[in-house]
Order: sequence, then C-alpha cells, then structure tokens
Amino acid sequence: MEKDDQLRDEQEQQVELTQVCGPNTTPYVVRPGDTFFSIARQFGVSLDALIEANPQIPDPSQIRPGQIVCIPRVTCPAGTFAYIVRPGDTMFSIARQFGVPLQELINANPQIPDPSRLVPGQTVCVPISAPPPGQCPPNTFPYTVQPGDSMFSIAQRFGVSLNALIAANPQIPNPNLIFPGQIVCVPRTTPTQCPPGTFSYTVQPGDSMFTIAQRFGVSLNALIAANPQIPNPNLIFPGQIVCVPGSAPPSQCPPGTFAYTVRPGDSMFSIARRFGVSLDALIRANPQIPNPSLIFPGQIVCVPNR
Repeated sequence: MEKDDQLRDEQEQQVELTQVCGPNTTPYVVRPGDTFFSIARQFGVSLDALIEANPQIPDPSQIRPGQIVCIPRVTCPAGTFAYIVRPGDTMFSIARQFGVPLQELINANPQIPDPSRLVPGQTVCVPISAPPPGQCPPNTFPYTVQPGDSMFSIAQRFGVSLNALIAANPQIPNPNLIFPGQIVCVPRTTPTQCPPGTFSYTVQPGDSMFTIAQRFGVSLNALIAANPQIPNPNLIFPGQIVCVPGSAPPSQCPPGTFAYTVRPGDSMFSIARRFGVSLDALIRANPQIPNPSLIFPGQIVCVPNR
C-alpha cells in the first residue's frame, strides 16, 4: 500500500512538472541555497533566458526550495547532439556510453562550469562520431538517424541485412547504441545502372516520386513503372537511386560556359550572384532546366564566362 502511494505521488509530481513547464524546457525543483543566478550558471543558460522561461515566477530574486523552475534547453552546435542528463550520470559515464573521449566531451560543453557536477535535466552536447570527410564509402549512402531508429529498423527500412549494415559502419562501436543526428552508411540495394531508356537520379532531401516526375517532365505512373525495385513509391530516401525514363540531362556545358554542380541551399539567383553574371544570362545558358526556380543538389548548371 505504501509503495502504491509513493508511485501515485511520483506520478502526480510528474504531471505537475509537465503542466508548469512548456516545450523546450526542463523542470527543475529548487533546492536549499539555490538562486536564479546559481541555477542559470549550473545549467549553462543565461540569466535573462532563465527569467524569460519562467513568467509564472513574479520575483526571480525570491524562490523557495521545492518550487519548480523551467530550464531552457541548451541548443547544441553542429557536430553534436543534445543529451539530457539522467540521475546517476557523470561526464565519464556519458563519454563511455557514446564512445567519445572524456576530454572531447568536456571541451564540447564550455557552458558547464563544473564537469564533475551534473544535474538531472541538464543538457550535455555530445560530439557525433560520424564517418570521416568523404562521408560514406562507395556503394553506400549516408542516412541521418532519426528519433526511435535502431540499426535493425534502418536495415529493415532500406531492405538490407542487419549484418551488412553493421559491416558498413565500423565507426559505430556499439550497433545497439545509435542516436539522433548520427550518420549511418547504408549499403545500396538499388541497381547502380538503370535500364536502357532511363537514367539514374540520386534522391535528395525533400524529394518525392511526384516532385522527381515533375522535375524531369515525366508522368508519375511512368516513373513508378520504371522502378519496380522500389516497393513503396510513397517512401523514398535521400541517397536512393531512382531510374528516370528519358535521356539524361546534358552534363557537358557549351563553349563560353563552365559546369557548376548545385549545392544544398543554392538557387539560380545565388549562383548568378556568386559568379558575377546576370540571372537572365544564367537562365538562357540552361535551356535544359525547365523551371529555373526548381534546382536541386547534384544538378549541373552551365555558368557563362565573364
């Protein structure tokens, strides 16, 4: 009976914490001696950000033990992912858990004044152990792990064996432990060569079979029919090969121009500005692009010489 009461109390406290604090914050129960300044310093957030996250506290200079303070989540820089400290965690145990050197983990968290003192709910930025520059080896493509993923579910999603997926990722010391933001190299299972009358296209982030068909001016049904190796046309992934009916766009640029490979975030306007040519001249030099407002990473754009 006593255990049931304790469990009920804990559940009620958890509900209370959830109700008080909004999204992107972590509830913290004030301890004796705490101040807003010491809490902000302890969690590596600015005092102003802490005050702003707690409009329910009218006077930040007066807080009491047992009161709930909402801690804004720290935004981790590129190359790291956010890990929320759990009871019993230390920098050493976190470093060991994710297979990163302890000093590297400490260096990635300058917002934590005392690495020997972690508090549950605190955010630690963990460096991502990704493949070296050049990303993934030949005949594989990079996949960014999403929340809830496992090596098994990724292998199942892309139709490869679990052993093949593990073998393609020797940089992952423990295949049972992967985390959002990590790069996993997935072996290609689709044909590297497309049949006659089609050309290969590598799926980019945000692509769908519909947008690919629209981009290359083919019908959606024809595109689906040309790719029987794709079991679910509604489910395609970056790095996957799609066979597009028709002739491949010209890869050679005419005299007086040079070839430029589109990068993520590029637009015809930004390319024209980068190379100091007019937008009209750039569009005229690329009649093979039916919609200049729609270009994608990996595409070739012919840039006029100045």
